[in-house]
Amino acid sequence: MPAPVVIHGIKACDTMKKARVWLETRGVPHDFHDYKTAGIARDKLAGWVAKVGWEALLNRSGTTFRKLPEADRAGLDEGRAIDLMLAWPSMIRRPVLETGGALIVGFKPEIYAKTFAAA
Repeated sequence: MPAPVVIHGIKACDTMKKARVWLETRGVPHDFHDYKTAGIARDKLAGWVAKVGWEALLNRSGTTFRKLPEADRAGLDEGRAIDLMLAWPSMIRRPVLETGGALIVGFKPEIYAKTFAAA
Protein backbone atom coordinates (compact mmCIF):
# COMPACT_ATOMS: atom_id res chain seq x y z
CA MET A 1 0.00 0.00 0.00
CA PRO A 2 1.50 3.39 -0.96
CA ALA A 3 2.35 5.87 1.76
CA PRO A 4 -0.37 8.42 2.44
CA VAL A 5 -0.04 11.80 0.79
CA VAL A 6 -0.84 14.85 2.90
CA ILE A 7 -0.88 18.34 1.49
CA HIS A 8 -0.57 21.10 4.07
CA GLY A 9 -1.48 24.72 3.51
CA ILE A 10 -4.28 27.25 3.51
CA LYS A 11 -7.56 26.56 1.74
CA ALA A 12 -7.93 29.98 0.10
CA CYS A 13 -4.37 30.12 -1.30
CA ASP A 14 -4.23 30.11 -5.13
CA THR A 15 -1.06 28.01 -5.20
CA MET A 16 -2.72 25.48 -2.90
CA LYS A 17 -5.69 25.31 -5.23
CA LYS A 18 -3.40 24.59 -8.20
CA ALA A 19 -1.56 21.87 -6.29
CA ARG A 20 -4.77 20.20 -5.12
CA VAL A 21 -6.24 20.29 -8.64
CA TRP A 22 -3.00 18.76 -9.96
CA LEU A 23 -3.27 15.88 -7.46
CA GLU A 24 -7.00 15.37 -8.05
CA THR A 25 -6.82 15.35 -11.87
CA ARG A 26 -4.10 12.71 -11.71
CA GLY A 27 -5.98 10.54 -9.25
CA VAL A 28 -3.45 10.96 -6.43
CA PRO A 29 -5.35 10.26 -3.20
CA HIS A 30 -4.44 12.75 -0.52
CA ASP A 31 -5.54 14.35 2.70
CA PHE A 32 -5.59 18.11 3.17
CA HIS A 33 -4.48 19.81 6.38
CA ASP A 34 -5.33 23.50 6.66
CA TYR A 35 -2.74 24.77 9.11
CA LYS A 36 -4.33 28.19 9.29
CA THR A 37 -7.58 26.83 10.77
CA ALA A 38 -6.33 23.60 12.40
CA GLY A 39 -2.89 24.82 13.44
CA ILE A 40 0.36 22.95 13.20
CA ALA A 41 2.14 21.07 15.97
CA ARG A 42 5.57 22.33 17.00
CA ASP A 43 7.09 18.86 16.58
CA LYS A 44 5.67 18.54 13.04
CA LEU A 45 7.07 21.94 12.07
CA ALA A 46 10.42 21.17 13.71
CA GLY A 47 10.55 17.89 11.74
CA TRP A 48 10.01 19.79 8.51
CA VAL A 49 12.72 22.26 9.48
CA ALA A 50 15.09 19.35 10.14
CA LYS A 51 14.41 18.02 6.62
CA VAL A 52 14.47 21.19 4.51
CA GLY A 53 15.64 24.02 6.76
CA TRP A 54 13.67 26.93 8.17
CA GLU A 55 14.74 29.18 5.31
CA ALA A 56 12.86 26.97 2.83
CA LEU A 57 9.70 27.00 4.96
CA LEU A 58 9.48 30.62 6.03
CA ASN A 59 7.62 32.68 3.45
CA ARG A 60 9.47 36.00 3.65
CA SER A 61 7.73 37.41 0.58
CA GLY A 62 4.23 37.11 2.02
CA THR A 63 2.20 39.96 3.44
CA THR A 64 2.16 38.55 6.96
CA PHE A 65 5.96 38.50 7.19
CA ARG A 66 6.40 41.88 5.54
CA LYS A 67 3.98 43.50 8.02
CA LEU A 68 6.07 42.37 11.00
CA PRO A 69 8.07 45.05 12.78
CA GLU A 70 11.68 45.19 11.58
CA ALA A 71 12.83 44.00 15.02
CA ASP A 72 10.90 40.73 14.54
CA ARG A 73 12.27 40.21 11.02
CA ALA A 74 15.91 40.97 11.81
CA GLY A 75 18.39 38.35 13.01
CA LEU A 76 16.17 35.35 12.49
CA ASP A 77 17.40 31.94 13.52
CA GLU A 78 15.74 28.53 13.52
CA GLY A 79 14.04 28.92 16.90
CA ARG A 80 12.63 32.36 16.19
CA ALA A 81 11.51 31.32 12.71
CA ILE A 82 9.63 28.31 14.14
CA ASP A 83 8.00 30.55 16.76
CA LEU A 84 6.88 32.98 14.05
CA MET A 85 5.46 30.21 11.85
CA LEU A 86 3.59 28.73 14.82
CA ALA A 87 2.16 32.13 15.77
CA TRP A 88 1.26 33.02 12.16
CA PRO A 89 0.85 29.85 10.05
CA SER A 90 0.37 32.08 6.98
CA MET A 91 4.15 32.52 7.11
CA ILE A 92 4.69 28.87 6.20
CA ARG A 93 5.42 28.55 2.48
CA ARG A 94 2.75 26.57 0.67
CA PRO A 95 2.01 23.92 -0.11
CA VAL A 96 3.97 21.48 2.00
CA LEU A 97 3.47 18.00 0.59
CA GLU A 98 4.35 14.91 2.59
CA THR A 99 4.57 11.65 0.69
CA GLY A 100 6.40 8.69 2.12
CA GLY A 101 9.67 10.04 3.42
CA ALA A 102 9.69 12.96 0.99
CA LEU A 103 8.82 16.55 1.80
CA ILE A 104 8.14 18.95 -1.06
CA VAL A 105 7.79 22.66 -0.31
CA GLY A 106 6.05 24.79 -2.91
CA PHE A 107 4.23 23.72 -6.05
CA LYS A 108 6.22 22.91 -9.14
CA PRO A 109 4.27 20.61 -11.50
CA GLU A 110 7.46 19.03 -12.85
CA ILE A 111 8.56 18.00 -9.33
CA TYR A 112 5.12 16.60 -8.53
CA ALA A 113 5.16 14.67 -11.84
CA LYS A 114 8.59 13.21 -11.09
CA THR A 115 7.59 12.31 -7.53
CA PHE A 116 4.39 10.55 -8.50
CA ALA A 117 5.77 8.89 -11.64
CA ALA A 118 7.97 6.79 -9.37
CA ALA A 119 5.02 5.78 -7.20
